[in-house]
Amino acid sequence: MSNRFILNETSYHGAGAINDIASEAKARGFNKAFVCSDPDLIKFNVTKKVLDVLEGAGLKYEIYSQIKPNPTIENVQTGVEAYKASEADYIIAIGGGSSMDTAKAIGIIINNPEFYDVKSLEGVADTKNKSVPIFAVPTTAGTAAEVTINYVITDVENNRKMVCVDPHDIPVVAFVDPDMMSTMPKGLTAATGMDALTHAIEGYITAGAWELSDMFHIKAIEIIARSLRGAVDNTPEGREGMALGQYVAGMGFSNVGLGIVHSMAHPLGALYDTPHGIANAIILPTVMEYNAEATGDKYKHIAAAMGVCGTENMTCEEYRKAAVDAVKELSSDIGIPDNLRDIVKREDIPFLAQSAYDDACRPGNPKETSVEDIKKLYESLL
Repeated sequence: MSNRFILNETSYHGAGAINDIASEAKARGFNKAFVCSDPDLIKFNVTKKVLDVLEGAGLKYEIYSQIKPNPTIENVQTGVEAYKASEADYIIAIGGGSSMDTAKAIGIIINNPEFYDVKSLEGVADTKNKSVPIFAVPTTAGTAAEVTINYVITDVENNRKMVCVDPHDIPVVAFVDPDMMSTMPKGLTAATGMDALTHAIEGYITAGAWELSDMFHIKAIEIIARSLRGAVDNTPEGREGMALGQYVAGMGFSNVGLGIVHSMAHPLGALYDTPHGIANAIILPTVMEYNAEATGDKYKHIAAAMGVCGTENMTCEEYRKAAVDAVKELSSDIGIPDNLRDIVKREDIPFLAQSAYDDACRPGNPKETSVEDIKKLYESLL
């Protein structure tokens, strides 16, 4: 059996990376950009940083901003029509996962019109053509959507999130510029950072993990653990570390999958519009405890990467507890709640558990699970 590994074509890293957008667009002969960015980023002049680069280079663009925090089927369909009318020939996605995911779905549908019914993209869609070329400019350090083959769209009608997996959607160029992340408020920095840590930890222990993906994930855990507190305090070192750490995690999990932390978080976003990073952060330690018995000695390496000393002399029970405790401590230090009491309604748990079990991330979990197991996990967090 072979292991497939897909990465994006080109990426630029470091302060000022967005200045390379103009040279990349010109070198590729692009004429007009379809800029996908959410209303808040436009309002607070974050998107303007990229627009200034385009204008300075004499490059044309059109803005599409009908994007919700958990983007919907309608957001995508409206975007497809706007793209067709714009006469653009490439997309620039500026934002977090919401802008990136919307852009990916638009780009796929434009070049694969038989998938205009957005629901048909759920799971592993058999698209034939690559997406419209996408330049990805993350403004959060969490989703790593700029380097993954995944995107998530909300089916509002059925209160569920659709996880879409397609190698054709990966952006051709990523511009990972920590300056684009410097205006994130503390709460969003904390939430998106814990999303990145969840990617790294779930990717490291997922059923599909292997040596190449392990290399990315353990390094990502190390970078995130030493950088996230600083990023929340808006230090340059923290921002730069998180910009890199979340990207490294993305290179890994995009290729091997995740687990039931994400499966349980997705329904919370669909039903309650809970920010994805917050949901992951609250659920992660509990699911780590649940999965521990199926992870071999990997928690020893997680604990060490989190900065725990003396793991080589610990028993299995000790290093597993140390790994979970280190995650809990980081989460607490940056102000993440430790339960779902203010989010989940107990009467919704059967629906949430079934949705999580049906989620595309669930088969990657290292431990076999059931709807009943997931119900108990939700209940334990109330």
